[in-house]
Amino acid sequence: MKKRLFGLAAFLLYTLPMMAQGSTDDFFRSTGKLYVVVAAILAIFIGIVIYLYNLDRKIKNLEKQIKNE
Repeated sequence: MKKRLFGLAAFLLYTLPMMAQGSTDDFFRSTGKLYVVVAAILAIFIGIVIYLYNLDRKIKNLEKQIKNE
């Protein structure tokens, strides 16, 4: 167990410098594509929320129908 934990910690410390990609963020900001990505994520999130709201309404209606029978 200790070997696995040590191996995981070593892997995370080894890959940590690879995760720092500042130039990519600057590229997206300078070209305006960052806003496109944010808009796409926001649209997906709003779609999921609307879907869950409609699903909840339908389930409540089905529960009422079952309760009334």
